[in-house]
Amino acid sequence: MARAVRHGPWGGDNCKGQAASKSVRPVGSLLFLRGPQPRPTWWRSRPRRKEAIDTGRRAPRHAKIPVVGVVPIRYFFLPSAKWDPPPVASSHWISTTVAPRPEHENLFKRRCKWVNGPLIVGAGPSGLAVAACLKEHGVPFVILERSSCIASLWQNRTYDRLKLHLPKQFCQLPKLPFPGDFPEYPSKNQFIDYLESYARHFQLNPQFDETVLSAKYDSTCGMWRVRTAVGRRQAVGRKAEAEYICQWLVVATGENADCVIPEMEGLEEFGGRVIHSSDYRSGEAYRGKQVLVVGCGNSGMEVALDLCHHNAFPTMVVRDSVHVLPRETLGRSTFELAVSLMKWLPLKMVDRVLLALSWMTLGNTEKLGIKRPARGPLELKNTEGKTPVLDIGALSKIKSGEIKVASGVKRFLHGKAELVDHRIIDVDSVILATGYRSNVHSWLQGTDFFNKDGFPRHPFPNGWKGSSGLYAVGFTRRGLSGASLDAVKIAEDIGRVWKEETRQAKHIIACHRRCTSQN
Repeated sequence: MARAVRHGPWGGDNCKGQAASKSVRPVGSLLFLRGPQPRPTWWRSRPRRKEAIDTGRRAPRHAKIPVVGVVPIRYFFLPSAKWDPPPVASSHWISTTVAPRPEHENLFKRRCKWVNGPLIVGAGPSGLAVAACLKEHGVPFVILERSSCIASLWQNRTYDRLKLHLPKQFCQLPKLPFPGDFPEYPSKNQFIDYLESYARHFQLNPQFDETVLSAKYDSTCGMWRVRTAVGRRQAVGRKAEAEYICQWLVVATGENADCVIPEMEGLEEFGGRVIHSSDYRSGEAYRGKQVLVVGCGNSGMEVALDLCHHNAFPTMVVRDSVHVLPRETLGRSTFELAVSLMKWLPLKMVDRVLLALSWMTLGNTEKLGIKRPARGPLELKNTEGKTPVLDIGALSKIKSGEIKVASGVKRFLHGKAELVDHRIIDVDSVILATGYRSNVHSWLQGTDFFNKDGFPRHPFPNGWKGSSGLYAVGFTRRGLSGASLDAVKIAEDIGRVWKEETRQAKHIIACHRRCTSQN
């Protein structure tokens, strides 16, 4: 039977000088020799190395496991070794050459782990949904999360009064609905409880406090190489690094990975408190203060409303045009109504219906200083991903004058702000409700699957699958329902390949057992 003999970084001198009595065929950095050969010293039987991630399929009892690293069922070809064909005059000898690699690509400078299945980056709702669907298909996986909890955006970067903007049936993840006693619009804490019970129910077990530094597809070995730093992000000192080798990489970091902090003239000399809305929890700390809220999306509207409830005096900066719709229309959720109308009417017609109902309910928002875009809310969401604001009471505060509206900030002065209409207002604190962005380009390398904004180039519903085993979930700009649809597709696609490879592996193992029994 053919035996694989390794040279290069793992082989060392103990494999040098072994004669190839018969034909030699190079495959990657493994050389397959036909004919009987002495067993190299770097082969060792079980047990496996403890740092190996064993997520399902185990090697048979008689399988030989290398001393360093971990071994998948399929052959793993090291990218750092190259085969040098022997000269004609000395065809009985095998020689290898090792190509130098940059320090950050050196496979042997850090602990290397084989992932026996897909690697999921991110333990938010999207990552949990993919993992649960993979579990249903019997596919093992590993989830990496940079913070110390699941759904860190919801747990660590949202205000206390937050509720889901859509009814719960449009926000539940695959395979497990919300509890029946939850209200139609669950609160922040109720949604977090649901996600934690979801992770427990499917036994997902993410690896926390592990930040992905880089991920790159290595065409030499046909695998993804994902480099990580282990430890809390706030920890001081050098963190331990690890490298994961996987066939499939699922990007589940989502649309809201990092805060957007705009550059504004004079903000450094302002002197007052300046925070992003991700650090805002309650208006209690702003009681009696003049607060400038920069941004008028759903976060900006709700922060301004919460400040009013705590007797603060907010001024909301509305620089761009935005659609404001009532959260409920004719006793039904506006979103639910739009979904129903889309079954019978074209998108632009549904937009006209929604705008007419909004005008009847909220009145002309342009008189309040909030201009509407030329295109309808659904068309704008479909083409540019801009979400309309669902009003839960902020417009009534604007009409009563409790929330003032400004068209833009020209610059900041010490304790003041100069607006674009040349008015100067007193400001005690500034809250930047300027949104979030994708952080994919900061760590994912060597692929053009994502555009410059960090979203898949192919629009929904075709933006979930790339090449070379790359997948994306949570980038649909269609909320949790869109992420759930992509999660189901990803799990089905990986599960189909997994089952086929498992079937082939079982056949190879059975043949290997027959060969060893005959020997």
